[in-house]
Amino acid sequence: MKIAGIILLVLGVIGTLVFGINAIGDSESFSLLGVDVALSSANWTPLIISALVLVSGIVLTASAKKSGT
Repeated sequence: MKIAGIILLVLGVIGTLVFGINAIGDSESFSLLGVDVALSSANWTPLIISALVLVSGIVLTASAKKSGT
């Protein structure tokens, strides 16, 4: 279980970084009465799934350390 947790942890970190950078980069800005307004047109689903994989990897790794396996 510890190895599976570490694998999920690494994949979650990589996915969160990659999809997070893409989501931040997918924004459009325009000027309205002299104020710059930014709207995000990103798909947030991959980022949310990556974050869930990251959390599950942390939980699996932590539970494997407690059980000693």
